[in-house]
Parts: sequence; structure tokens; C-alpha cells
Amino acid sequence: MANGERETARGHWASKTEFILSCMGYAIGLGNVWRFPYLCYRNGGGAFLVPYLLMLTLCGIPLFFLEVCLGQFSSTGCITVFKIVPLLKGAGIAIVVINFICTAYYNAIISYPLLFLWRSLQSQLPWESCHNAWNTARCVELRGSDTHVELFLNNSALSVSERYRTPADEFFHHEILHISDGIDHLGGVVWPLFVCDVLAWAIIFGCIAKGVQSVGKVVYFTATFPFLILAVLLVRGVTLPGALEGIRFYIMPQWDQLLNLRVWADAAIQIFFSLGPGWGGIVNMASYNRFQNNTKLDSIVIPVVNCGTSILAGFVVFSVLGYFSHQTGLPVATAATGGPGLAFITYPEAISMLPLSPLWACLFFSMLFFLGVDSMIEAIVSSVLDVFPAVRSKKLLITAGTCFLLFLMSLPCVTRGGMYLVQLLDWYSASISVILVCIVEVIAVGWIYGCERFVRDVQFMIGRKVERFWIVCWKFITPIVLTFIFGTTILYNTEVSYNGQTYPRWAIAIGWASCSVSMLCIPGYILYKLITSKGSFMKRVKNNLKPQDWGPADENQRALWNDHIECIQKRLVVRERVPK
Repeated sequence: MANGERETARGHWASKTEFILSCMGYAIGLGNVWRFPYLCYRNGGGAFLVPYLLMLTLCGIPLFFLEVCLGQFSSTGCITVFKIVPLLKGAGIAIVVINFICTAYYNAIISYPLLFLWRSLQSQLPWESCHNAWNTARCVELRGSDTHVELFLNNSALSVSERYRTPADEFFHHEILHISDGIDHLGGVVWPLFVCDVLAWAIIFGCIAKGVQSVGKVVYFTATFPFLILAVLLVRGVTLPGALEGIRFYIMPQWDQLLNLRVWADAAIQIFFSLGPGWGGIVNMASYNRFQNNTKLDSIVIPVVNCGTSILAGFVVFSVLGYFSHQTGLPVATAATGGPGLAFITYPEAISMLPLSPLWACLFFSMLFFLGVDSMIEAIVSSVLDVFPAVRSKKLLITAGTCFLLFLMSLPCVTRGGMYLVQLLDWYSASISVILVCIVEVIAVGWIYGCERFVRDVQFMIGRKVERFWIVCWKFITPIVLTFIFGTTILYNTEVSYNGQTYPRWAIAIGWASCSVSMLCIPGYILYKLITSKGSFMKRVKNNLKPQDWGPADENQRALWNDHIECIQKRLVVRERVPK
């Protein structure tokens, strides 16, 4: 198939707006709501914004710009984009492996908001009281009882089995999850979660069935609706009694925290995982852009909006936690948690205390679902089709098959012990490997292909100058920051636990294996290429470090690009001949 035909077959975004909304939907996810606010409070409040915004400028935006340029220039996905340095194609394969593992368990997570949403459609929220079949003798209602608040504050001194639980805690663990005693007791399938898992996969398949054509239309809703709900929840939150105390707790700067290396590490890691480089999604979405789209402006606007959303979500969360503190007498610090505990226990508990609580619960869980629904499956499908363009005519079948395979992989995550498995995979499977992929990416562009050549390509593509700032970041600052993130992620890595349960050694080994299987794709492919290539060892290395079939996919643009390179080379020859 000719290059021009291949580009036509892949398609384009119908407008620039579709690309921007797709990137925003991809980058803005559950982590903006349940991770950033907690990190900000834990790491110095408003002072945390200093390292956060600095890491955004020096690493987040340059890395985002790099991936957008790679995808748009080559009009190809995350595997074949490594035509720029063929020896490192294993990094593209690693991306697909990471996506397969993470998309399976991630879809189980977004089935939780669907079930919560269904259970919220009644006059009284089922987690408002302790008078339900799923509640235990350790259930404690915090409203209007100083004794209960005191019991709850003393929880840390008790064993896990003796601790008091809020109604929302018991509803999530006993009614939604039907949670078992540990990962070694997966138990049977939780059928309501199974139904929600099926529904979530059906929705995702409907969104991506026609590739860029359907995704481009769906994002007008999925990427904007969460912002609308976030705005509504913000207005409601800041008007609640106690909201200002919660917000003050969230943003009050603690400048001494800036001397803590962990704070800088958390800022860098949050920027990295919030924007989503290294997952293939950015490269994939950019590959559907028109060739001359101004990627520089897009790569500044989208990360800034993403980080602004994180900060805004903090006001939404902590205004309601301030109200929760006001109603119960519990300190805000006790209520402030991160991860699923914030989204499915603490925030729902606070919502249950509001007037018209079912309405706010429906809005909140709708927002969580649509934040999570922008998945990475389209990146997997597009990457496979780019490697095997002959099967592009069967894209619908391949998409359906991929969704079904991932659905089967997600089934263990909707069992009674599924949450333990979700936490295990979330803790290990991508935290280190995605960072390694990005390190390989910037080395491939900045040091092997060469920043000068890459800047030449980008300037030809967008028709604008690429400033020295980007060159310095791609070649020096971003690789250094990524290496820092890689090191601190390993240094501060602790063994996973959930619901007070520690994991057995075999489970920890599975977690590390889920991380290693993707990382091993990189040296594995290098070894494969060197073995199957011809010539001496050094010749094999040099040949596989040279770009192969790298350039614009469109034949006309490729011809112009080749002419552009020839003109540059002729000018250099003339300049060298001119006597100084």
C-alpha cells in the first residue's frame, strides 16, 4: 500500500477541536480528582505548586510536545513511530503490553462509578446509615455524636479487624465489592460489578468502533461533561458551611516542605502520570492530525488545562471535606485521603450529608465515569493496524476482538478479591516501565536521531521556529528529570497493601512480573534485531540506529521534506567552502 493510501486509510480528525478535546479527555482522568488534591495537601499545600509547575515547564510540556510532533510528523502509532530508531522499537511493543495489562484492570475501576450511580437513583442514599443488611457492629455514624467521632479518631490504635468504619466504607467494601479477606481468596464473581463491567466495555467499544471518526464525535461530550459537573460541584462546595476551612487546609503553603526531596519527587511523578506520556495515546492521537497543524500551541494549552483541572479539583474536594469536618467534628486531616478511598468512601460519605444528596451523588459518579472512559484501547488497535496495514479493512472486527480479550482479562478484577488485584497491578505494572519508555524515547530523539535533525523536521512540519528552550529540554533537562523520576519511583517504592491487608510474597512477585514483562521488551527486541541483522556487530548496531522509512506518510509532503533536506545540505556545503 502506498504511503498516501495508507494515510487516507488511517483518516484524520475532522477539526483541530476534536484533537484538543481528545487529548484533554485522555490526559484529564481519575488521578486529577483522587490523587492531586491529596498530594498537594500532604506536600505543603500551596507550596507544592512551586515544584509542580516547575516540573510541568521543564518536563511535562516538552515531553508532550515531543510525542505530539513524533505522531503528527510520521502519521503513525506508538510501535511504528520507532522507525526513527529501529533498534529501540521494543519500546513501542512495551507500550502495547503496558496498555493491555492496565486497560483490563482500569476498566474494572470505572465500573465502580456505574454501580454507585445506579444505587444513587433513589430518594435516600444507601450509605447514609448503619441500618442495612451489609453493615456490621463496627459501623459508626459520625453525624451528631461526639462519642462516635472519638471512637473513630482512636482507630489507628486498633487492629484492622477491630477498627470502626463509616457507612460509606462498609457500603463500598461489603455491598459494592463484597470484598474477601485477601488476594489469596479471590472468591466468585460479583455479578452487579460484572454487569457494570460489560456495560463499560460496550460503551467504550461504541466510542471507538469507527476509529478516529467515532472518537472525534464522542469527545465533544466525554471531554466536556466532566468539566460541567466539576463546575457545578465547585459552586455547591464553596457555598457549604466549613468549606473555607477545608480550602484553607488545602492551599495553606508550608514552605519548609520545599526542602524535602519527596515533595519534588511527588510533583514530578504527578506531572508525568497526569499528562500520560509513554502510554502511546498522545502519539496515536497526534498521528491523526493534519500535517501542518501547529503542535507547539497545542502542547502548551493542553498540559496547562490539565494542571489547572487538577488544582480546580482540589477546591472541589476540599470544600466538601471542610463541610464534612464541620458536620462531624473530625479534623480535615483525618478525612483527607487519596486514591479509591477518597473517591468511593470519604467523598460519598460527605455527599450523604448534603441536602438533595442523591442528586450530588449522581453528578459526582457520572463525572468519575466520564473521566475514566477515555481509554487507551484505540492506541492498541491503531498500533497493531500500523504494523499490519493489510488488515486495516477488518478494523471493526479487530477492535471488537481486542475489547473482548481485554474484557476476559478484566474478569478477575470483578471477583470478591478483585480490588486487591486492581491495587496490585496499579501499584506495579506501569509505574516504572512507562518512565523507562519515555527515557528511551527522549534518548532516541535527542541523542541518536539528533535534536538538530528533529528540530529541522518539526520546523518543516509546522512552519515555525523551534526555540532553543525545547532543544535544551529534549537533550538535557527532560532526560535528567525522567531519570530522577525513575530513581525516586524505585527509591520510594513500598510494598502494596489494601484495606489493612498485606500481600503475600507470591502476589508481590506477580506485581513485579507485570512490570518486568513490558520492560523486557526493550532489551529483548534489541537482542532480536542484532541477532537477525547481517554484518559485523558494530555494523549491525549502526544500521539499526539509522532511521528506516522515517518521514511524512503523505507522498507529497515526503517529497517536499526530501527537497527541504537537500536544500539544507547544499547550503551547509556552500558555507563550508566559503573561506573564513
